[in-house]
Amino acid sequence: MQFHDILKNFKIDGELISCEPYGSGHINRTYCAVFNTAKGKRRYILQKINSKLFTNVEGLMNNIKLVTEFNRAEIEKRGGDPLRETLNLVYTHDGKAYYKANEDDYYRVYVFIEDALGYDVVEKPEHFYESAVAFGKFAQLLDRFDNTKLFEVLPNFHNTVMRFENLKRAIEADKVNRAYEVKAEIEFALSQEKYVGTIVNLLNSGKMPWRVTHNDTKLNNVLIDTKTDKAVCVIDLDTMMPGSICYDFGDSIRFGCNPCLEDTPETEKVIFSMPLYEEYVKGYLSVFGKAITDIERKNLPMGAILMTYECGIRFLTDYLEGDVYFRTSRERQNLDRTRTQFKLVKDMHEGYDKMCNIIDKY
Repeated sequence: MQFHDILKNFKIDGELISCEPYGSGHINRTYCAVFNTAKGKRRYILQKINSKLFTNVEGLMNNIKLVTEFNRAEIEKRGGDPLRETLNLVYTHDGKAYYKANEDDYYRVYVFIEDALGYDVVEKPEHFYESAVAFGKFAQLLDRFDNTKLFEVLPNFHNTVMRFENLKRAIEADKVNRAYEVKAEIEFALSQEKYVGTIVNLLNSGKMPWRVTHNDTKLNNVLIDTKTDKAVCVIDLDTMMPGSICYDFGDSIRFGCNPCLEDTPETEKVIFSMPLYEEYVKGYLSVFGKAITDIERKNLPMGAILMTYECGIRFLTDYLEGDVYFRTSRERQNLDRTRTQFKLVKDMHEGYDKMCNIIDKY
């Protein structure tokens, strides 16, 4: 099917000039569509949704519709710019948030946000600070949103207890005879058992509130203004679900406070950057500090440890099962990923008191 045949189903006034691949995302196929309109050239983001991963596209897109419309209304109330500070869906002519071309082909369109970029690595601390501001604002905007309206796109995504049980099964099965070479990693993973239920138990007991969580809070999911270097808005809303705010905070720290690549074989160079951690805390709590509860604030550092540990045991589980889930381009890549995460966990444990003190400071 040609791009023109897809895009003509959306409420866009104008003539399609071009539609080319765009961005560095790996999950959905993304394109930039340029239209000639009465007001000049206008750009839109066209995405083909990965329906193999997101099997309930209706539920997925209803989540995005509910949250973006809620955020738009909140931003308008506060005198902000809803065309820039949140994603804006372009609906189909029959009012849907997506278009189904055939059995497995689903498409959606967003208004393109001009003069803003996402960064794959932390090029300067200010960008990491601004990403914290953006995710803090995202949480603060949705503070009063009824998260029970959201469909659970990826069930048990951050259920660390379940992830731990999966690891134990992989160790016992040892399908591809790799357990013998990762004894140290297995020993470390099992030694953390006392921590795995911390956030899950707080949520299930009602002591910690369920909130809307983004669940992919990497730096490159925040658009930064190219002129001011200030955060514009949070993007990539596919994994939004009810969860703990500690998950989102923790995943940002896991990703942004390590100066090395996630799969570096030079584990000795991996460090947990406390200065970058402080930058993030300062930015995040500057926006969300008044809405966050005491139990959430207290567990932010544990969220950083658990999200890093959870990622590590997922890599280790996959390595033990023969590299069947995470895409690999070389041998032992998942093992290198595991070791990177576990080194960060060790550093965080060593610096835990300082991490807590930084939370208290802000």
